[in-house]
Amino acid sequence: MKIATWNVNSIRTRLEHVVDWLTQSDIDVLCMQETKVIDAQFPCAAFEELGYSVYLSGQKAYNGVAIASRQPLQDVTCGFTATLPNLQPDWDEQKRVITGQINGVRIINLYVPNGSAVGSEKYEYKLRWLTVLREYVRSLLFSQAAICMCGDFNIALEDKDIHNSVSIENHIMASEPERQALRDILSLGFADAFRKFTSESGHYSWWDYRAASFRRNLGWRIDHHYLTPDLYERAKSCTIDVAPRKLSQPSDHAPVIVEF
Repeated sequence: MKIATWNVNSIRTRLEHVVDWLTQSDIDVLCMQETKVIDAQFPCAAFEELGYSVYLSGQKAYNGVAIASRQPLQDVTCGFTATLPNLQPDWDEQKRVITGQINGVRIINLYVPNGSAVGSEKYEYKLRWLTVLREYVRSLLFSQAAICMCGDFNIALEDKDIHNSVSIENHIMASEPERQALRDILSLGFADAFRKFTSESGHYSWWDYRAASFRRNLGWRIDHHYLTPDLYERAKSCTIDVAPRKLSQPSDHAPVIVEF
């Protein structure tokens, strides 16, 4: 089984890229972020023609997550409150979370808030959101041992996940409070699939559109697959496919694929 995560940065803008990639990549499950479209306007037919079922949690112009799967998913829910019913419902106003099960594996597809700038209101929201995410994941672990938690985390956990020409001290997506919040989630029993196979620096999943960042490989590795122990042992590979980032008008993210 191959599971991919890809921040598509508007599915309607990037639909041709995504469909072409799926026809070439033999992906079983594609988790998408920043779909930026309400569910009624999501281009489901393009995926269904390829044999995928599509599960959606979208909103107009911002955020949005979706899962396309060759096999139907079970127990699909969107947002935090389906699992944490005592949570205030406004935590799900931004569409950032969708989950479902396939072949005994629960897939959690996430679009973590960016945070804008360290110390800003959006940054504080990001830290609170990550605290809620930990409770959400902890709750799911009570009933599901095998979890693939993937998506755009908007956090580079280690310095080697960032190109060396940026000053990371107090930089958004690399600040110590963000990293610690993610470590707290991973401490529930998750490991980084990519680092099982690749230890060196220089591998990234996101490059800013500005300053010729992709051509100069000035990137960040912020798109991740985090696996529970059994899945981690079963993982055969985890790779970043930079080919779609080379296309005309691409997403600024590249897909990341884990294979079991």
